[in-house]
Amino acid sequence: MSDDSVPEPIPDRPQDATGEISMLPPEEAQKVAAEIRAVAESRGDDSEVVELVDLPSSERSRSRRTSQLPPMAFIGEPAPEVPEEELTVDELRDAWPLLDLVERGDGLRVLQREDAEDFFASLSAADQAALLLHFRPGQRRQWMRLLEPDDVADVIQHTAEDQRPTLLALLDAPTRKEATALLAYAEDEAGGLMSTRFARLRPQMTADEAITYLRRQAHDNIETIYYAYVLDPAQRLLGVVSFRDLVTTDPKKTVAEIMETDVLRVTDEMDQESVSRLFAEHDLTVCPVVDLDGKMKGIVTVDDIVDVVQEAATEDAQKFGGMEALDMPYLQSKRRSMISKRGRWLAILLIGEMLTATAMGFFEDELIPVLALFLPLIISSGGNSGSQSSTLVIRAMALGEVRTADWWLVFRREVLIGMALGTLLGILASLRVLIWGAAGAYADPIHGNHYILIGITVAISVTGCVLWGTLAGSMLPFILRKTGADPANASAPLVATLVDVSGIIIYFTVAKLMLSGILL
Repeated sequence: MSDDSVPEPIPDRPQDATGEISMLPPEEAQKVAAEIRAVAESRGDDSEVVELVDLPSSERSRSRRTSQLPPMAFIGEPAPEVPEEELTVDELRDAWPLLDLVERGDGLRVLQREDAEDFFASLSAADQAALLLHFRPGQRRQWMRLLEPDDVADVIQHTAEDQRPTLLALLDAPTRKEATALLAYAEDEAGGLMSTRFARLRPQMTADEAITYLRRQAHDNIETIYYAYVLDPAQRLLGVVSFRDLVTTDPKKTVAEIMETDVLRVTDEMDQESVSRLFAEHDLTVCPVVDLDGKMKGIVTVDDIVDVVQEAATEDAQKFGGMEALDMPYLQSKRRSMISKRGRWLAILLIGEMLTATAMGFFEDELIPVLALFLPLIISSGGNSGSQSSTLVIRAMALGEVRTADWWLVFRREVLIGMALGTLLGILASLRVLIWGAAGAYADPIHGNHYILIGITVAISVTGCVLWGTLAGSMLPFILRKTGADPANASAPLVATLVDVSGIIIYFTVAKLMLSGILL
């Protein structure tokens, strides 16, 4: 297409539209897709779907749990006949990446209603958003109301701005209010991750009263019942009590006597990656979220953190490859976006490599053939050592093992490591020069006879380049963090480009000192 912003048609290979890997061979997946289409066609059109009425959330959740309708019988639609061999959830999950939107929608229709709801809830927010926009209005409302407020917020963030009001209008008033409040937070803040449905108790309740109260709250689809949070009338967090403690303690004891008051908490504005590190350090499964006044806003659970860790690792890996992070899965990203994100960094690296040509021109008189032979070996050694050290430091920063204030400790450590590695590689490089020289491999009779001096020059140059590369790779992430940039931008190609230029300078400077008056 001439305009890349226009969505492209569904490709011949449906997996190209999803970016996912199918667990089934293409032939079997196509067979499953054919079965889905056949069953869906036998059930006819589902366009005449009666709109749902606004039920209280507890009634909706109760009706969902007790619903035993046949496969995807939408409200107001006669129950279809159950085929002898029904599509299973596992079959649909395996074939999912190879199905287009129409086949995916049909697949949900032919599942048992309860299975279809659970399967839809397990999908990624991007897949849920695509399906919701594909469904007809009546279907869309039913599927939308299956989601918790935090999941609704995630789905809406994956849709265009002009489509968001339409989806929000499908929700009942309480859920819409909760989802809108969550959308006010930035996507990378703890507030954007949290669920506002958590178990809460009053401090003056007895353990027996608290269990009864939690039983009532369980009907409202709270995120977890294993931990309940004790709040004062102003909704400030006082403590936390586990369901286990409530069950095993004296029924007459008050919640205030049982609760833990030293509660690890995060603020609603904390960065998601900081929250994930907190979960890892303290082995948490759930953590309360409070505002700056200490008022309880929601909870973050470990399943939300898993998604954050995966996204952060993907983003860092892409940046370290020498490009901007993609906003969508690889096969779903538009070509124009890919060219922009990759081309910008490639242009910067090309400009950096131009400095290499400048440095080569400056040492043009010293560029004799026998010295030019070892130039790639020397600069690549420096680039490789720089890439190693930057990778180690960036990962240590991401895990919270290294802080900005630790730069001097890292510097001293890398000086010693760089010297050791440089010496080792320098000895290996010089042995190569000496062995080939002794065997008469250098055709130039004038320069080739001085292979011992050339070997020493190469050894010193490799040592210097490796030391410099190690220091440059380890210090660049600290410089970027100090300036407010992402340390992951200290990518391997960037470090290699910087070390290439300096490696040429180091090599020919050493050669000039060692070989001046002899070969130069």
